[in-house]
Amino acid sequence: MRPTTWIIGGALLLAGLGTGGYVYLNGDQREPVRYKTAKIERGTVTQAVTATGTINPVTTVQVGSQVSGIIKHLYADFNSVVKVGQVVAQIDPAPFQTAVTQMEANLQNALGNLAGSRTNLALQKLNFDRAKALFAQQLNAQQDVDNARAAYETSEANLLIAEAQVKQARAQLDTAKVNLEYTTIHSPVNGIVISRNVDVGQTVAASFQAPVLFTIAKDLTKMQVDTNVSESDIGGITEGKSASFVVDAYPNQVFKGKVTQVRNAPITVQNVVTYNVVIGVDNPDLQLRPGMTASVSIIVARREDVLRIPNQALRFKPTLAKGLTRIETQAASGSPEGGAKGGSAESRGRPGAEGKAKPMVWLPHPEGEPTAVEVRTGVTDGKYTELVEGSLKEGDEVIIGLDTPRGPHGGSFGSLPPGFGSQPSERPSSRTPKGL
Repeated sequence: MRPTTWIIGGALLLAGLGTGGYVYLNGDQREPVRYKTAKIERGTVTQAVTATGTINPVTTVQVGSQVSGIIKHLYADFNSVVKVGQVVAQIDPAPFQTAVTQMEANLQNALGNLAGSRTNLALQKLNFDRAKALFAQQLNAQQDVDNARAAYETSEANLLIAEAQVKQARAQLDTAKVNLEYTTIHSPVNGIVISRNVDVGQTVAASFQAPVLFTIAKDLTKMQVDTNVSESDIGGITEGKSASFVVDAYPNQVFKGKVTQVRNAPITVQNVVTYNVVIGVDNPDLQLRPGMTASVSIIVARREDVLRIPNQALRFKPTLAKGLTRIETQAASGSPEGGAKGGSAESRGRPGAEGKAKPMVWLPHPEGEPTAVEVRTGVTDGKYTELVEGSLKEGDEVIIGLDTPRGPHGGSFGSLPPGFGSQPSERPSSRTPKGL
């Protein structure tokens, strides 16, 4: 055989090997699907309802004025500690003292009229008795007797009128004295003044309602949080449930309390129905002040030492994951077909694909497709869900996501939808789930 033939044959062989290697290295290669897993573990699952409320004193008393007048003195100010019966304000008493003097004079006049009526009655009785005696002796006419009787009865009526006038004058005097006493305003409770609404020299008018001069908190060591909870969350909230909250003034301190009242009166704002939930809290150091805004978390259910499943495992769907892998792989190779059909075909055969899907998780298989396991779940805290019933046990691994496929230059093909895991370079989110 000629050397030229060997050279040509060797060149063809090298060309074939090169073409095969190029096709092998650059052809449509599909890497096996790789899943991320997490273990079933024991722990605590706490379900909570969050809301925003306002801190208020348990008992707040508004001190007003029963009479109108000019504020002459103020004996209490903001943050003043007051006792029961302590004088906190004085309205100018001069007009009311004048009214008392006038009513005393009216009473004296009425008493004088009463004395005159009694004297006249005694006189008319004597005249009547005398007229009857003379008539018995036939010394006067019947008309004289009748006139004496009429005068006597009139005197009796005048006496009753005079007695009523005395009672009326006494009542008016008592009213004037009460109004005079109302000019001195006392504290009705022991507490702290949290609001003062008047100044010295200001005129208060009590025509239709008593004007509020002070607002006194009875006891600031006992506070309450008034918060509104939506109708969708109110079902699990009852009296005695534990609650916690934070305020902006102390962002690193968590305050504890209990639900003391769930009010049945609905509050409707723009077709959203909420209910007022009152949370009692102790405030021995007086850190909490009236009017502060509290971010409240009410514990609805708590399960301790139970098997719990990561919520990512319950959201994971391997059918969608395989369809996503095919689409991304074909996007890298330039092929426009295949991914969507495969996903939809397998989803038709997946249990629970039609109608409401039952809760299930997927176990990885080292040499085949993932295995579906149906479970029954309980309370959830947004990150973990209680495993109530199922064949899973502590330590079992469940699929929580899909490893992101890599592009030809080592980069990833975009981000995956929720339930398919995070990018390898991303860290799990530390955001507190809703309800905690």
